[in-house]
Parts: sequence; C-alpha cells; structure tokens
Amino acid sequence: MIKIANYIDGDLVPPKSSLYMDDVNPATAEVFAQIPLSNQDDLKAAINSANKAFPMWSKMSVEKRANYLMKISSLIKENLDQLAQAESQDTGKPLQLARVVDIPRASANMEFFAHAITQFSSESHSGKNSINYTLRRPVGLVACISPWNLPLYLFTWKIAPALAAGNCVIAKPSEITPYTAYLFSRLCIEAGLPKGVLNILHGQGPEIGNTIVESENIKAVSFTGGTTTGRRIAEISAPLFRKVSLELGGKNPALVFADCDLDKAVEGLVRASFTNQGEICLCASRIYIEKSIYEQFKGKFVDKVKALKVGAPDEQSSNMGALVSAQHLDKVRRYIAIAKEEGGRLLCGEEPIELEEKYKHGYFLRPHVFENLPNTCTTNQEEIFGPLVSLNVFQGEEEALLLANDSEYGLASSIWTKDLSKANRIADQIETGIVWINCWMNRDLRTPFGGMKNSGLGREGGLEALRFFTEPKNVCIEY
Repeated sequence: MIKIANYIDGDLVPPKSSLYMDDVNPATAEVFAQIPLSNQDDLKAAINSANKAFPMWSKMSVEKRANYLMKISSLIKENLDQLAQAESQDTGKPLQLARVVDIPRASANMEFFAHAITQFSSESHSGKNSINYTLRRPVGLVACISPWNLPLYLFTWKIAPALAAGNCVIAKPSEITPYTAYLFSRLCIEAGLPKGVLNILHGQGPEIGNTIVESENIKAVSFTGGTTTGRRIAEISAPLFRKVSLELGGKNPALVFADCDLDKAVEGLVRASFTNQGEICLCASRIYIEKSIYEQFKGKFVDKVKALKVGAPDEQSSNMGALVSAQHLDKVRRYIAIAKEEGGRLLCGEEPIELEEKYKHGYFLRPHVFENLPNTCTTNQEEIFGPLVSLNVFQGEEEALLLANDSEYGLASSIWTKDLSKANRIADQIETGIVWINCWMNRDLRTPFGGMKNSGLGREGGLEALRFFTEPKNVCIEY
C-alpha cells in the first residue's frame, strides 16, 4: 500500500490530522494508495514556508529559476515509464496514452515555461518629454488547483508558469488522481528546488481546496474543473480583489460540411470524441453533419467507434481504458438513460467488453453514439465528460452556426471543410475560445487557451499565463 505524503517546506510530510482516504485503481476497483486529508494546519505550514521562500525566489534571476524548471523537466523524462505507469494506475487510462501524451507533455510544460520566462520582456513607450516602461513583478503566493483527467499534464501546465514568473505556489491536485503529483514532489526534491517555493497539499476539494481558496494569503487562483466549483471560487475571490483564472466545462461542437475530406473528418472525430474515454474538456460531444453526407458519415463513424477496443490499460491494443471512478461511471450511465428517455436512438455502445478476471470489477464502458436528439435536450446541453456523443443534422452554414452556438458553454470547436473561406467565416462567429479547422487537439503552447461563456474566465498558455502570474507596474521618467 502506497502512502502519499504532502510536500511542505521541501519535505514529504504526513497530514497534521493523521487521516487518509483511499485511492482506487479504476481498472480493478482496488485500493492501492492512501491519500492525506489535509486541513487548515497543513495549509498554515505551507503558507509560512512559502512566505519565507518568496523574497529569495522572486528576486532570483530568471535564468536560475529557469534552470530549476529544466532540471525538473529532465527528471520527468528520465522517469517517464514510472510516471506513465502511475498515471495509468490512478486514472484507468491506457498506459500507452500516458506514455506518449500525458508524461511527455508534463515535461514539455516545464521546459516551455523555463524558456518562455527568459524571453518575457517589458514594454516601453517614449513621448515628447518622457519615457514610460512597464515592470512585471510576481503576484506573490498563488494557488494552483488541477483536475483529475490529465493529472500531471495539467498540474505542470499551471505550476510551471507560476514558478517561472517568481511566485511561490500552493498546489492541490485532485483527490481522485493524486499519485503523479506526489511522485512529482519527489522529483522537485531531487532537482534541489528551494524549500517553500512549491508546496503540494492533498485532500478533498470541499475541505482543503476550499480552505486554500478562502485564505487571504493567496493572491491569485488558477483552477481547472467544473463550472459550479469555478463559480464558487469567483464568488470567494471577488471581495478579495484577487486574480482568478478559471478553465471550466465544455460541450464542444464539431461541424462537418459536405465538402470535407470525409475519411479525415471521421478519423479525427472518433479521436476527438473518445480519447481518454472522452474525459477531456476539449472532447467533441455534439457532432453536426451536413444533411447530404449524414448517412455516409454516420456509417463510417459508427463502424470505427465499434472497432475501438475497450480493455486493460496495460494492453498495447487498448484504445480506451476505465472511467476514473465508480461515481463517474454511474453519472455517465445516468446520461445514457436520459438520452434514451429523450428519444435518442442508440447506434452503438451496448456491445460486450471482454476483460480478464483481474478487471471484471473495473469501471469500463463502451463508447456510446446517439442520434435523433433535439438540440435543446439535456444530452446536447449538459456536460457529460465521458464516452457519449450525439450525431445531429444541419442544412447550410447559418443553421450550423445557430446549433453550435446554442449552448451555455464555449470552450472548443472543430470545423471540417475544404473551403477555408467558409472555415474562417465560421471561426470568426462561433462562440468558443478555441477553434480547430480540419484537426483536433493540435496545441501550440504559445497560444492562448480558455473558453467563453460558462467555460471559464481568462486565458492560460504562453505569454497569457506569464501575464496572469505577474502584476504590471508602470514607471514614468520625465526628461
């Protein structure tokens, strides 16, 4: 049994409460680790440590801070297999996905912001008798709260720019998938990261997560997770006049036009719908197809979905693993029942899953595809965050946009067409923060990342992240 520890003041320490909760392997439904239940006393120790470290860390040259991030990036690469195994064990995702995507991206996040901070420059403006220049200083002590679906990938996506900019960080990984954050803290110790610069507290969101957000010592909060929680963080933070970056839910549309490369669109959207068991905020969940090619698209799409292998995460041939928890599996199953009640026609999803005895109690679910659902129904409006998508028909560009924008969410979308003029027109009018044309999940780390409407507030990535984690100060010199 693995006993996960908090990372406070440069050391691995047990929670002050001496209380723990179970960490379950979703593929086997077996407990494999114990997670600290941190409380106010743990936070107080972390804040004291961070406050002691901040003067030194914030004044350290960007080159030296970058060197620490590069050391950590290298250690992630060196420990790729161990980290990938841990990520798969904790999330239920295919080991190959963790090995090829999650862990390399975590290393890339650290490396990217190590380089980016050395290129982060101030602006200056000269007038008739004065020069104005902008200083950017770290905010101070910041909170980074990451989700369960891409644990180390998104954990490093937040803490890397925060640390690079000279802040000290109180980080809280999801209590559902904390294992790689714990292993990451061990790599920080190995890299010699100064004590107190990064503190990692484990535990439940409503308890330690809420305690972190409510602390007046926290000067900025970066959160990825559900819209309801994000709204609560915004409410707590508003009276404190603190910065918040909220990357929240999505109900992402894909528009497939008759003039698309049909095979490429089908291939891309199977991937966009069911990668990581559909447990990615950027996954396509509402697919709109132009009427003239609807039947053709549907046939090819459903055939490819049926061919996906749901199986043991450690099998090379598995395309999909287990959902992250029993509670989440129950949630997705409830939405499947709702889709049927709303008149949806199930095209695939009830085929049997062949599993070894070891995995018989795991949280596995085949990908489900529905058609014949109205755009206003629950299935097409609420975020499900699992392997369930709907196929819908449109006629013409105008209707496609109306259907796509008929949502309280606005995170990401994809457009599939060979007509780039049309694609650019739609990209300009579609209400999402990210638009992919003839692709999905093609990410340049320099670009802004975030959503509109109930999908969030602010932007992450590139210079946007470094701006968020710094405070601008104008200096005017008259001559």
